Amino acid sequence: MNSPNRAQEPTAPQILAERFFSALERFLHVEAVSGVVLLLAAAAALIWANSPWAPSYEHVWHTPVSISVGNATFSQSLHFWINDGLMTVFFLVVGMEIRRQIHEGALSTAALASLPLAAAVGGVAVPALIYLTINTDPALQNGWAIPTATDIAFAVGVLALLGRSIPGSIRVFLLALAIIDDIAAVLIIAVFYSSGLDYTGLLVAVLGVAIVRGFQAIGIASAFSYLLPGAIVWYGLLLSGAHPTLAGVVLGLMTPVLRRRTRQQPVEVATRALNEFGERSHAATVDVRELVSPVHRLEEAQRDLLPPVVRVQAALHPWVAFGIMPLFALANAGVAIDGADLGGASINVFGGVMLALIFGKPIGILLGSWLAVRVGLSRLPPAVTWHGLLVVGCLGGIGFTMSIFIAMLAFADAHLRAAAKLGVLLASFVAAVVGLFIGHLYVRKLRAN
Repeated sequence: MNSPNRAQEPTAPQILAERFFSALERFLHVEAVSGVVLLLAAAAALIWANSPWAPSYEHVWHTPVSISVGNATFSQSLHFWINDGLMTVFFLVVGMEIRRQIHEGALSTAALASLPLAAAVGGVAVPALIYLTINTDPALQNGWAIPTATDIAFAVGVLALLGRSIPGSIRVFLLALAIIDDIAAVLIIAVFYSSGLDYTGLLVAVLGVAIVRGFQAIGIASAFSYLLPGAIVWYGLLLSGAHPTLAGVVLGLMTPVLRRRTRQQPVEVATRALNEFGERSHAATVDVRELVSPVHRLEEAQRDLLPPVVRVQAALHPWVAFGIMPLFALANAGVAIDGADLGGASINVFGGVMLALIFGKPIGILLGSWLAVRVGLSRLPPAVTWHGLLVVGCLGGIGFTMSIFIAMLAFADAHLRAAAKLGVLLASFVAAVVGLFIGHLYVRKLRAN
């Protein structure tokens, strides 16, 4: 019988597979890639919705998907499960990023948070005012929040295309701004885009939150253990009339930012487990079942090395960036251009979203920043100039995921919804191109100095 610790040369297919997956892992951690994948998914949706197979686009996303337990059946369209189900995981990652940044990142102190907070307030207020100025009809004003959000993955990905010449403080500022934008978007969804609340549903959600707190109190560290209480929170919010994806934000903000308390340091436990594994595997006779115990302790120690907010976010990020967000774009970005009615009210929605994102975002971000610096509440971070803030302002006009999400909530009318989504897509593309152009000029200026 072969010893479990005996080295064996891998086969040629194994070597090729290892190299492939190693390269794939490095590729997936390049920030610009997730933005490119998101763009390709949106482009695929547009092509599909305007192709000879356009009828299948609506048919696919309205396919019913059911969950049955005994005689109880919960049936919804595939579109619902993506927008209200999978997007909860997206909001979970957003919530954990907010929690982490508040604990030790760009939002951890008033001094760090004041400038991006002022910029974000301007970046929410000015686009909303531009949209409302163009859309004075009360039936259209429900879309005021569509151009207020910034897509983190897309904006940071576009910034990464400018290379390492961009100061790190610019990236941190953009990240902080986008996170505060997400906080504002979450609050807007909770307050303005949730129907009348059913308190029975809220009690169910509170029960789920209490179970999560109880699990945390007794030290349950396995992320899978929180799936059931998380589902209870989600279903409670769905019953209450609040948007169920807010469950992700609630759970993300509850995720611990400190490592689980243990009697022994995880590194010490891992070291002893490795030593025990080595001793047992080198024995004259080895029963592989005796190796299960040290391997299990090693897995527990590995889990406790990182705080849950870091560990879970890192595990979910590739699935969200390269699975959930592109799938959301594919399911929601398909606008039939030939059938889009941009006459009458729709053109106002389209134009309001376009102008608010392309012009309102940079104007609002710069104005908010300037006022904060002018009155002495903030100061520009090291290596950040007003030219650099202009780049951030332009990239802030990339609304995409969150803007499309709010557009789906804002309008029940299919024509208005299509006009809003088309405005978001075109404005995000223009904002990305303008941001890259101004960013390129900024990089050349930095290199010249």
